[in-house]
Amino acid sequence: MVFAKDKNQTILCIHHYLVKDWNGIGTLLASDYLTKRGVPVKAFLHQKDFLLVPGVVFLQGKELTYFKELSDLPKHPYFFSTGVDSNNIQLLSFISQKLHTQLVNLFSDLTIYHGASSFLSYVFKERFNLIGQEIWVNLFGKHLYLAGFTDQELIVFNRFEVTSKEEVLKYILIGLHTLQHDRNHARVTFIGSSESLEISESWAKEYLGHVRLLDPAANQNYAAGFVKKNLPPIFEAYWQYL
Repeated sequence: MVFAKDKNQTILCIHHYLVKDWNGIGTLLASDYLTKRGVPVKAFLHQKDFLLVPGVVFLQGKELTYFKELSDLPKHPYFFSTGVDSNNIQLLSFISQKLHTQLVNLFSDLTIYHGASSFLSYVFKERFNLIGQEIWVNLFGKHLYLAGFTDQELIVFNRFEVTSKEEVLKYILIGLHTLQHDRNHARVTFIGSSESLEISESWAKEYLGHVRLLDPAANQNYAAGFVKKNLPPIFEAYWQYL
């Protein structure tokens, strides 16, 4: 997805591509006229490998230490981090140096964030509206992010690949068990592309006691002419880490 914004951060245009080969992402982006404008670029990358590191112990330059147990780390990784919850947590991830070089060659003013930063910033904004046992699920493509809170404190956060609503339910139940939450009292909130997996409130309530399907409150502004139903079914269409 390429979101083009004016100087007031109003979205003017969205381009959507289906990418099959990430090695060609540089060529693809170079062919898009929106990326040739020489304006600042924010890149949100949904890298599967990430860590949440407490801000008080996070040290730049020590990223290899944090990821020392990861076996498939690129030979030459480029690390990046995003501060969430007022920088109390650093969302740390990486891409290959090759991909980073491609992006830097395309964009002179580039900032890279992990894709989960938008979702995490939103649930932390909602923290004081949470009940004692909460799970939030952000569905996108064939993946989900799951955030589990106990007494308004984030305890569990992870990303999973899913291809069916039964798999979504499986990870929610695992989350409830890990958090020692009561499935009849915990509140589970779905945001994102629930329709693509045929997830409905009535279906979810067959297994869970307290369920919501929500569109997130928006901090994205659109130019006149955009129709809500035509927005892409991704969280960032409504809310973006700022």
